[in-house]
Amino acid sequence: MSTGVDPVIVVARWQVRSGSVEGVLALVEALRDKSLAEPGCLAYECFRSTDAPDTLLLLERYRDAAAIEAHRASEHYQALVVDRILPMLADRRVELLRAQQD
Repeated sequence: MSTGVDPVIVVARWQVRSGSVEGVLALVEALRDKSLAEPGCLAYECFRSTDAPDTLLLLERYRDAAAIEAHRASEHYQALVVDRILPMLADRRVELLRAQQD
């Protein structure tokens, strides 16, 4: 049975520049709080690799594609990610996933 909701999972893998991981983690904490306050954000988690401590994996769940667009257009995303975090990253890969329904 369809609920009319088409959740999207964001999987973001960030390779942080040497010496910047603690600064990025502090910004991600603020970003997480503000993102979870968005009506379309259902979950937001950040993981740090045990094998490569400068690698972070963010898993985010949004109600639908429109909620992701609203997130990316938000003032906090622009201020924290675009203006502050992106300059501290050596590499960034983002995938959008949808659950497969049986």
